[in-house]
Amino acid sequence: MKKNLTVKETILLSSMLFGMFFGAGNLIFPASLGIAAGRNLIVAYLGMFITAVGLPLLAVAALGLSRCSGVLTLASKVSRGYGVFFSTLLYLTIGPLFAIPRCASTSFSVGAGKLIGDANEQVALAIFSAVFFAAVLLFSLKPSKIMTWIGKLLNPVFLAFLGTLVVAALLRPIDALSSVTPSAAYGKSGGAFFSGFLEGYNTLNALAGLAFGIVVVREVRALGVESAEDVASDTAKAGVFSCLFMGVIYFAITLVSARSSSVCADCANGGAVLGTIADYYFGKAGTMLMTGIVTVACLKTAVGLVVSCAEAFADMFPKGPGYSTWAMLFCVVAFGIANFGLSTIVAYCVPVLMFLYPLSITLILLALFARRFNDSRTVYAWTTAFTLIAAVFDFISTLAGTMQGSGFTNTALLDGITAIGSKLPFFSIGLDWVCPAVVGFGIGLLIDRRKKA
Repeated sequence: MKKNLTVKETILLSSMLFGMFFGAGNLIFPASLGIAAGRNLIVAYLGMFITAVGLPLLAVAALGLSRCSGVLTLASKVSRGYGVFFSTLLYLTIGPLFAIPRCASTSFSVGAGKLIGDANEQVALAIFSAVFFAAVLLFSLKPSKIMTWIGKLLNPVFLAFLGTLVVAALLRPIDALSSVTPSAAYGKSGGAFFSGFLEGYNTLNALAGLAFGIVVVREVRALGVESAEDVASDTAKAGVFSCLFMGVIYFAITLVSARSSSVCADCANGGAVLGTIADYYFGKAGTMLMTGIVTVACLKTAVGLVVSCAEAFADMFPKGPGYSTWAMLFCVVAFGIANFGLSTIVAYCVPVLMFLYPLSITLILLALFARRFNDSRTVYAWTTAFTLIAAVFDFISTLAGTMQGSGFTNTALLDGITAIGSKLPFFSIGLDWVCPAVVGFGIGLLIDRRKKA
């Protein structure tokens, strides 16, 4: 038994974790941020850094320091029932319902879709996603090889492709950053920071950080580290390296996008932004380059997500299907949802994220500071209960907006509930859960101390 990983093993583990994190959302949303933020890029990026880099780093650290084997064990500190509920919803969100199909639809819309020209787009998407998920399943059926597949093979290829585009754009920028006007949301006082903060939700990184913990812990143990304390240390170390590297690449993408605003004015999303930039610098070869970047990025993340979700469901439901069956099922479901297209997937993912993120953030923070309140279940329960109330309001208000944007007009009930939730402090900037969480934490702490008095 060894105490710590070697430098080489730590680098490989960090590369694997980075590769699992960096997928569809990590490309398209930083690009969207750059276009929207303009000259307010730095402030907006700091907001995104907190939720897209800081939170996943804390999530991995929380799993390591709490010595929990995965998100189910961590969430069960509230109660076993809540642990199953939260874990199931989290894994379905970053798994077959949103994140995994988004990987295929992003790969198609940003890269492969442009190569087919005027062909039937829906048929082409179906064929592409079928091939994509066949490859994902092939890699996923051997989870013990995930560090080799992602850390040694797919990740270096992805970085080589992305580096080519970023270096070309940084050396010959199209616009001066100071001349790019921010959008309305990013231009008002404080708007850039909080808009960037909420944009970071869309990357799903904090949720993925909780989900990927089980894979990282398993890999650390497979490399010969057995002590719970040493596993926690090596897990946290890999999280630091991978997340900070991710933050550097985020900044490069946002900067490149912001300095290319004049040629990306009509782009509908971040994927289109990157595709336009690639075409500008490399012409027709740019489409091929972008196809390589986004397909490899999304493939490696989809593999990581399928492995994490299948292992989690096999663990949560030991009397149910085995790992391989879950992996195949998730790939089939994701294939079906991917064919609804990128815009639909992104639109209906946001309300779920507004529900899950407050609960994830408070769970991560409670795990990090558990020793301060003796890891009390009472504190976990009361903090989560109050946060849950605000999270429900966030979900309903965002869902109402999404439905209206999709053409639904009969949302009177949802609008009425939203009006009630809007009375919470910081509702307008999406942080209305903060005060209830603090109140819940205070009540839980007080009750716990009285029990022990």
